[in-house]
Amino acid sequence: MSAELIVAAALFTGVLAYAIFGGADFGSGFFDATAGGARRGAELRTLIDHSIGPVWEANHVWLVYILVTWWTAFPTAFAAAMTTLWLPLMLALLGIVLRGASFAFRKYSETLGEARLFGGIFALSSLITPFFLGCTAGAIASGRVPAGGHGDLITSWLNPTGVVGGLVAGGTCAFLAGSFLVADAARAGHEHLADQLRIRMLGVGVATGLVVFAGLFLLRSDAPTLFDGLSGRALPLVLLSAGAGLATLVLVARRRYAVARFTAVGAVGTVVLGWGVAQYPWLLVDQVKFADAAGAPATLHALIFATVLAAVLVVPALAYLYYLTQTERWTKH
Repeated sequence: MSAELIVAAALFTGVLAYAIFGGADFGSGFFDATAGGARRGAELRTLIDHSIGPVWEANHVWLVYILVTWWTAFPTAFAAAMTTLWLPLMLALLGIVLRGASFAFRKYSETLGEARLFGGIFALSSLITPFFLGCTAGAIASGRVPAGGHGDLITSWLNPTGVVGGLVAGGTCAFLAGSFLVADAARAGHEHLADQLRIRMLGVGVATGLVVFAGLFLLRSDAPTLFDGLSGRALPLVLLSAGAGLATLVLVARRRYAVARFTAVGAVGTVVLGWGVAQYPWLLVDQVKFADAAGAPATLHALIFATVLAAVLVVPALAYLYYLTQTERWTKH
């Protein structure tokens, strides 16, 4: 395997990790927004604070890794994407900043009004961030980012594929977050809260599945290269994702929450992986291939070394952190 393909695989591994771990983090905003008033939603919001508190900053390691690797390994394609898609990316960045600040400030609010304000900002920014990131992915996947950059600042991402990408990103984030939150609530013995989350998660799962199904028809005319890949070499992954998603809904309906976490991760992971397989060998679909956009060989070799070093030093620590958050009992304070 050539150096550029090894780096591309490492880059997409970061995308996959951010979609799963960061997605579960962002998706908690949907359940925060629908928790109800200050009194009725207090128990769920306490659960959300406990569940994402140890990991919400760590999850952004994957985003930093993605951007640095893309910028260093494929600089011309990175520049083209940044000049065309700076608006949705800046809106996503704004959402990340507001989300982190409001999540921290809400805990130290002196009045109920302040807590409601920061809670509202946290919920809204948690919803808009994955939407704009999904729109960015849709713009690239539909071939609307020219090789030289300077594509249309609005229609490049605000189009059928972009909107579908944004909605699917938001839906899958909520789907993942629901699978972890309902398991946390049940593990701690809060059955009433688990039942509330169970109903909402089932609704989110069905709605997201319908959006994905409808979006496939739009892709056929709006993003033909991506559609051909999804209906061709990536079809086994698409079917596997659909099967894992259905299995998750069945498991949640039967209150098998511990197992449902793994099938939910499998459903989201395979659909993201399917997107990558369908898009290959294009970095910018219909514009630039990975081999053509690669930087100097010395740079690629240095990146491979740095990635291996990071995998040895950083990944075990992150894995242990995620393990702790999924095994520690949550108790009501």
